[in-house]
Amino acid sequence: MIWWILGGLLLLAYLLGSLPTGFAIAKLVKGIDIREHGSGNTGATNVFRVVVKQAGMAVLLIDLLKGLTAVLIARFVLEQLDSGSISVWIQTLAGLLAILGHSRSIWLNFTGGKSAATGLGVILALAWPVGLGTAVVFGVVFGLSKIVSLGSISAATAAPVLMFFTGQPLPFILLVLLGGIYVIIRHRSNISRLLAGTEPKLGSS
Repeated sequence: MIWWILGGLLLLAYLLGSLPTGFAIAKLVKGIDIREHGSGNTGATNVFRVVVKQAGMAVLLIDLLKGLTAVLIARFVLEQLDSGSISVWIQTLAGLLAILGHSRSIWLNFTGGKSAATGLGVILALAWPVGLGTAVVFGVVFGLSKIVSLGSISAATAAPVLMFFTGQPLPFILLVLLGGIYVIIRHRSNISRLLAGTEPKLGSS
């Protein structure tokens, strides 16, 4: 029975991550398929640019909560099961599946966003001091550059370092390392534009 429960937790984490927030809000507010506008991405930045600022902020918050909730639900259930040392590994897998679900949503033919906000939610749930530190890195880099992608890439790079130096469990470190690499890979087109000096700042078209 416990294996069915654990499997259900992991499936729930993926489905939470898969919720097509940006797509749904763009449809609701402006009646458009966000994938056909702007960068074609369903994440908060594209919704911010194409729809309205408030819609982009709503997408950002909900995407963060998806990752946060996936891990917290897994932790709560595992505590009731008194699962011991396996708990950190299941929480880790739940976080990883939420991140994967956001970028490979079953509701959007396995497309989606770049997982930065959902990844931050996962980190906040696993180790909130690391999550806050990661958010600070994003905020500082974005504040100086006004480029969301640069802030996201910087945060994804900083997160595993912060996990390591704050003495977090090995599964959490591995998750944030793999998740950070995945987020950076998802930003490869942004990296090309950053290197070419053509990546737009937030507020520009």
